[in-house]
Formats: sequence, structure tokens, C-alpha cells
Amino acid sequence: MSHENQNTDQKSLRVITGKTADWEELAKDCVCFANSQGGRLLIGIEDNDHLPPAGQTIPADLLDRLRKRIGELTVNVQVLPQIMTAENSSQYIELTISLAIGVASTSDGRYYLRVADSCQPVLGDDVLQLANERPGLPWEAMANTGVVRDAVDEQKFNHFVTAIRASDRVKNSVKDKSPDELLSHYHLANGDNLTHLGILLLGTTGDRTRLGTAPVVQFLKYDEQRQKVNKLLWDDYSLSPIELIDAVWREVPDFRESYELPEGMFRRTVPAFDEKVIRELLVNALVHRPYTQRGDIFLNLHPDCLEMVNPGRLPLGVTPQNILHASRRRNDGLARIFHDLKLMEREGSGFDLLYDRMLSSGRSVPILAEGPDSVSVTIQRRIIRPQIIRLMEKANTRFQLSQRERITMGILAQSEGLTAKELARQLELDKVDETKAWFGRLQLLGLVQSTGRSQGTRYFLNPDLLRDAGLDLSTTLTRIEPHRLEALIIEDLHRYPGSRIGAIHKRIGAEIKRSHLKRTLASLVKNESIIMDGILKGASYHLPE
Repeated sequence: MSHENQNTDQKSLRVITGKTADWEELAKDCVCFANSQGGRLLIGIEDNDHLPPAGQTIPADLLDRLRKRIGELTVNVQVLPQIMTAENSSQYIELTISLAIGVASTSDGRYYLRVADSCQPVLGDDVLQLANERPGLPWEAMANTGVVRDAVDEQKFNHFVTAIRASDRVKNSVKDKSPDELLSHYHLANGDNLTHLGILLLGTTGDRTRLGTAPVVQFLKYDEQRQKVNKLLWDDYSLSPIELIDAVWREVPDFRESYELPEGMFRRTVPAFDEKVIRELLVNALVHRPYTQRGDIFLNLHPDCLEMVNPGRLPLGVTPQNILHASRRRNDGLARIFHDLKLMEREGSGFDLLYDRMLSSGRSVPILAEGPDSVSVTIQRRIIRPQIIRLMEKANTRFQLSQRERITMGILAQSEGLTAKELARQLELDKVDETKAWFGRLQLLGLVQSTGRSQGTRYFLNPDLLRDAGLDLSTTLTRIEPHRLEALIIEDLHRYPGSRIGAIHKRIGAEIKRSHLKRTLASLVKNESIIMDGILKGASYHLPE
């Protein structure tokens, strides 16, 4: 089992020894970690291995050479190499890379960033964005000389101390600290003054107002004609970001609406909006926004959806196409406090939770879009298929599915089946093979079935499950097995020899994907079951004489 993840990578010892030494590649990896969140390089453990090679030893002078070369090849990169001994008594080097103060680069002026478990170059205008996101002193840590350490809102401060001491995510050694020591521990104060983070969370209304970038939330409701029919505003800066979450959820009456869905002889009440989804959207907006940029958070409620718009772009390296897998913190101190207060889960799990909750409630997945200076997330209000709720509940109750298994099952439940390639695209995966980790036990438990091979493999929910949940679908050829499709093509060509692919597709079933039909025709031509005349769009097919 490999150690590799977003904060850890493994390298062969050959990268820093012998003729194959590649110091430039190692320097690039160090820059990646330094510009992200820091991390570790385990040098001397091969990729996909858990332990270093048997009998491997590390020369003591190699650490000094490693430290010196990284210093020569990088700028703003601090490393600490140590010789470690693995379970098999072999040695390897653990190279710890600190989070850079400012922006890290190679000595020849190249910039890199760690995104998920890969290293990506930063080019063009993105270099400026990286510099803006990584100032020498983060906004949170800046001390406000005009606000002394004792100038906290007593009610907010007492509530904060009580919540920290009650949290099971906080170590006892932290809980034992005095209230004043907690200010320093969470970087809410520096010396005699409150930091920007301290004012944001614990400061008075006047001091929070003078910050200039404390969040303002606007709720706007629109009717079917897109006319504004209601507006709520939280703009007096009396509430901290922690208090805003509760206030918005509590004060928007539309969040209390629900639907009644038939379920046999009874009716089930389903909320129009999942509380966990709304809270997670607010947490993401408040924790990940750039506090050096002004702009309000908008909640735009339409009859069919809720759109949340947050000022600022996504953190560098995170895109709408990799949001399920990439994770970068923009406000470390704020994220740490939200985590310790149990307002958010571990880093990088926010959108997983949104996908899970939305799919399990029979709705489509959230839609993320990035504009020139804002990010929007849209969630659907209406339930696509109410029966999916019962289906997901029964499967989860019986088998205690993991979050990834529920997400995969929910995506398949809303379709007639997806090819491996289509599923990988919906899960924002670069490689089809990566879908295996998302299936988990679904196939072993008989919840998901498949047909076809390789990238043409098609996955769909067990038809028996769909019937039990009342999700009977119209009989179509979408999931037709390969040998049956081949027989159908041969029968069609027996009746209509010399046909092109368009005509064949129209006759045997337009619901069959054209790409699937094209692959099957190519396979039949290859094994000489049919003959192709012509090329490209002009190709026609007939049976051998």
C-alpha cells in the first residue's frame, strides 16, 4: 500500500544518487508542496510500495548534500531531511517541506503547485493569482494595532471558549488552556492586539465593520417571471461568520418548506432543502472566500433551484472539473477553527457531502461555475425521482454504504446506465481505472451490474432493486448486451445490405449510443462477420457472400 496522497509523495533513492540523479525534478516537487500546504517526500520508497527495499541504508552525508542542493535550486523553500527506519529495518529519507512564506519557485523562475496528488505548473496570469493568495503575512494573521487584545465581544468570546472545550475534536491539552491562551493558540491575537481573524470572529460590531471585508449575506427570492418577491439582508456586521450560518438557516422561511410524497398507503414528508446542504454551502462560502476582496454573498432562490454566489475565484489549482478531488485551503486559521467547532468536516470533504446528500434525496448533483471574480453553486430544489430516496435508504440501511458508494449508486440511479468513461466524467476522474475506488462493494453486493468490456463497459443498477423501489423503467436497448447487438446488426444487414451507419442506427434503435454501435461494427468487420465498403462517412456495410 502506498503512502502517497495530497501531502505525501514517494521517490526512489535513485533521484538523488548515482548517474540517474534528477535534482531539478526533486526541486520542482519541493516547490509544489511549499506553494500548497507543505508536505513530505519519502525518498527511498518506490512508487506503489509500502516499504523501502530490503537492506537499504542511507549515507549520513547525503542529508547535507540534499539540504544544500535544494537550497541552490529553489527560492523560498525550507526543507528538513531525516533518516528514518522502516518496519523491515531498511532506511529511507523523510524530507519535510514547510509551507512557504510568500511564493516558492525554482531558482530559474518556474512555479509549481500541488493539486490533489499531482504537481502542476503555474503559468501566465496564474502566477499573479498565486502571489495574491500567498502573501508574506496572511490576512488572518495580521495584527490590528488599533484593537487591543481585551477588546473582544464578551458574549462571543465566552461562547467560543465553551464550544472549544465541549468539542471532541480538540485535544485535552488545548481544552486546559486559559481563555487568554486560547486566543494565542488559535492565532486570534498577536501580542497586545487582536488579529484580523480575532476581530472577524470575536470582535465588536464596530471593529468588524472597520475591517472592510467582513462578509455580508443577501437572500433574494424570485418568482416564475424572475421578479424579485422577497429580500433578507445581514449587513450590520453584528454577527461573526460562525453566527451567520445559524442566522441564515433560521431566518429564511423558505428553508422550512417541505414536500409530501406518496409511499404506499402513507405519505412521506421531504424537506425542500436539506439543512446539512445549506449549512455546508454557507460554510464553504465563508471559509474559502478571499477576505482581501470586498463582495457580498448572494443566496438567489428561484422556483426550481437555489444559487449561492460568493466573491472571489476558486483557489488556484481547484476548478469546477476537479472539485471532488482537489483541495486547497485559502484561510487556514478560519478553516481550523470551523473544523474544531464541528462546523465543517475534514478538508476536501465538503463537495463529497453535497453530492452524497443531493443524490440520496433524488436530486441532481450541485452545479459549480466560476466567473471572472465570483464562484456560484446551484442546487436543484425539485426531486427528479422520489423513488430514489427509498432505494438509497434501503441499500444504505442494509449494507452501511460508504459515501463514495452512495455517490456512485446515486448517479447510476438517475440514469439508464453509464459507460465507464461517462461515469469517470461525472465523477471528475482523469482515468477510467480510478472508478474502481468509487464502486467499492457495489458490484460484490449485487447492487450494480455491468455489461461489455474495457472502456465500453456499461454499469447500471440491479433491475430487481429498481422494481422493488418502484423505479420500473421503460424497456429500451440502452443496455443491450454486445452479442445481442451483433446479432441485431447482422439481421438488419441481411434485410438492408449496403447500409450506412446512420441508417442502421435509425432502424435498430436510436437509444443505442452511436459510439457503441460504431465499436460493434468495427469488431464485426475485424472478425469478417460483415464487410465494409468505403471509408469514413461514406462507408457502407453488407454481409459476406
